[in-house]
Amino acid sequence: MSFTQAEIAYLTSQRLGRLATAQPDGTLQVSPVAFRYNADLATIDVSGYNMAASRKYRNVVGGAPVAFVVDDVPSTDPWRVRCLEIRGLGEAVEFPAESATGSPRAAIRVHPRRIISFGLEAEDVDPHLLVPNKRNVA
Repeated sequence: MSFTQAEIAYLTSQRLGRLATAQPDGTLQVSPVAFRYNADLATIDVSGYNMAASRKYRNVVGGAPVAFVVDDVPSTDPWRVRCLEIRGLGEAVEFPAESATGSPRAAIRVHPRRIISFGLEAEDVDPHLLVPNKRNVA
């Protein structure tokens, strides 16, 4: 399993993330996106209006490296930050029947290769003592 139970719980509680892709000239593009965790495939399915016509979708046609981040600040007193970064391969999928997005439209499927999470567990631990959970996944 590529995601921990805490990471899955966090992913399913959030709806907005940021997807970074590389344009053909190498310029990086970061876009706020809607997403869903696809439990059947252990991937992230990114959706949006007219996705197939978007630059980010064209950036991943044929498979391409991507980075996807979900983060928030659940408390400012005490200061608490939660973050999940997923680095991996982006795949442009058209009308995926098994999509977790809930609609039969084009989507970007993020296949995790490296996962970095922070602040998703041990809410009673001082934030400065928290250690990121970093790992590669097959």
